[in-house]
Amino acid sequence: MRLQFRGEIFYWRGPSPFHFVRVPDEESEELRALSSLVSYGWGVIPVRAEIGRSSWSTSLIPKDGAFLVPIKTSIRDAEALGDSSEVQVSLVVGVPASRLSR
Repeated sequence: MRLQFRGEIFYWRGPSPFHFVRVPDEESEELRALSSLVSYGWGVIPVRAEIGRSSWSTSLIPKDGAFLVPIKTSIRDAEALGDSSEVQVSLVVGVPASRLSR
């Protein structure tokens, strides 16, 4: 499954500070429908993410009925992005290797 959406980068100052983009409600609904097939625990979903010319492997994190896309510092630096930057995000949802061997 491939999803594309626009979102704003935000900084979360939790116990492990990081930058994220929230997946919109409609796309989060689609992800929830797939989560039992692709999640490897705690509701996280493995994806290949792309912003601009950068791509990376990560896992979507469920939060308040939606999912968050973690945005690595190296990606923000490569794409010259800061807090509140509006970005186009592409996600390719993957099936963890552990599910393929069953």
